[in-house]
Amino acid sequence: MDGSVARPRPMLAIGLRLLTAVVFATMGMLVKLGGERGVHLVEMLFWRQIITFALITAGLVLFGKLATVRTKRIKSHASRAALGGFCMFFVYGAVLLLPLAEATTLSYTAPFFAVVIAVTMFGEKVGLYRSAAVLVGFCGVVIIMQPGNMGEDITLFGVCVALAAAAMVAMISFQIQDLNKTESPWSIIFWFTALSSPVFLIAMPFFASAHDTETWGIIVAMALSGALAQVLLTSSLRFGSAGVILLIDYTSLLWATWYGYSIFDRAPSTTLWLGAPLIIGAGLLIAWRERQLARAKAQPIAE
Repeated sequence: MDGSVARPRPMLAIGLRLLTAVVFATMGMLVKLGGERGVHLVEMLFWRQIITFALITAGLVLFGKLATVRTKRIKSHASRAALGGFCMFFVYGAVLLLPLAEATTLSYTAPFFAVVIAVTMFGEKVGLYRSAAVLVGFCGVVIIMQPGNMGEDITLFGVCVALAAAAMVAMISFQIQDLNKTESPWSIIFWFTALSSPVFLIAMPFFASAHDTETWGIIVAMALSGALAQVLLTSSLRFGSAGVILLIDYTSLLWATWYGYSIFDRAPSTTLWLGAPLIIGAGLLIAWRERQLARAKAQPIAE
């Protein structure tokens, strides 16, 4: 399910993913702050992409590496940019619609969708362990949804947006791993931002508005954290398999919970504490089973 890795270095991949979790949680906090100050979702996406594009391009020019973004896989980059652009709408939308801890926890369903993608798109056979894990994980989602008791904080629409984001994150992980076989992380990010920024620019006149200095500071900090997170995420997938290093993302729940409590004065709900262990435990089961299957496939070669 994980596919091949360009340069296997598992400990480096884990370290990069730990940093990714911190930075993504920080970005989510800034997105929520920006939303509370009236910054439109389209504005956030535009500034996130255009600032990342400017930083990446400037760095490549400064170090004489601009030629490294030349590619023969522009169609693959365009596909990644299209899916990535839609994914960002849903990822940011989930943060705006749900409390940080709940939005983060629902993002952990990405490994479940990765299993579904492996079956439907790659024809992989899924046995009892992974099937059970997916079922248990989505039971955790149902608990967090608080069926029949949804209020202003937890809405069905918000949950659906978060689940759609997780599904697209799983698909993008496969795309990035495939691109990593021939492209550098800088090339992948360059083309992602270069191809998606013009689309958001076209939409900006319909959604942009004036902001005070503090709000602009939040926007810039959000964009910078998004750029850093993108570099860390892409690099982690270059050195480690998606099915394993996605587990490290669970640490972001600690940061999201802390941000939610300290900045937004929102303590996690009882249903989150009941549902999150099911989702995380199911994800761990999937990763363990992936590792067992990988070892079984490698065994005949070793002999």
